[in-house]
Amino acid sequence: MNEEVKKDEEQEIDEVNENVENQETVEETEVVEEAVSKLEEDYLKLKDDYIRLYAEMDNMKKRAQAETEKTIKFAVSSFAKELLGVADNLERAINAMANSKDSCEELLKGVELTQNELTKVFEKFGVKRFNHIGEKFDPNFERVVQEIEDKTKEAGVIIAELQSGYTIHDRILREAMVIVAK
Repeated sequence: MNEEVKKDEEQEIDEVNENVENQETVEETEVVEEAVSKLEEDYLKLKDDYIRLYAEMDNMKKRAQAETEKTIKFAVSSFAKELLGVADNLERAINAMANSKDSCEELLKGVELTQNELTKVFEKFGVKRFNHIGEKFDPNFERVVQEIEDKTKEAGVIIAELQSGYTIHDRILREAMVIVAK
């Protein structure tokens, strides 16, 4: 009978171990399920945050692009507004010439006033005329259109200017067209 008692005891121990293992498996499964559920919640929250941030960045990009287009479109409006006075003076000079017997003198006076006003507008916006006559040719500022032999000048010195050069805030706006000595 000892053997039967031992077998019964072993069987009971096995059953207890099996129950404990089943209970541990159930607990482990519950823990895993809770972890999976938590990860799914975190994933959905992060996905939602990502979608919102993506939409916000897209909207910001569109607003910036619209603002840039608007800035480019109207960037010269203040400059153009200042030039309207120059246009008015040119119109006055033309009208004065049409109504005057001494048209050349009046026209010259009107054109000089207009040129002075235009120079003031250019200065206001950082546009400056440069003149390098008598100086050595600089390919950054001038373009040679003709070379003339001149024994009194050193080769490469600017003798005359056919078209004026301009800078805007120390950047070349238009290079001058010049004649140099050779």
